[in-house]
Amino acid sequence: MTLKITEKDDSIIFSVRVVPRASKSEIVGEHDGALRVRIASPPVDGAANAELVRLFAKTFGVSKSEIEITGGQTSKSKQIKISGVTAEKIQSLA
Repeated sequence: MTLKITEKDDSIIFSVRVVPRASKSEIVGEHDGALRVRIASPPVDGAANAELVRLFAKTFGVSKSEIEITGGQTSKSKQIKISGVTAEKIQSLA
């Protein structure tokens, strides 16, 4: 299965499946159409969401302000919107 990515207005939207409290923060590939991401932070007070944004900013070379969690703020399954990144760059990580 491949990652489901929507391109819209110079940005991409895709699903992420977060695994909190991992030993380190890393992107581990695709799972059920979503990008599977291990996050070292616990899911408390938005710490995991902040770490997720930091990880994507570092991975894709964009500022944190260009990354938005558009759905699933308190869920392990989230919708992410990143401006200024192509779908090909995301696909290469899956």
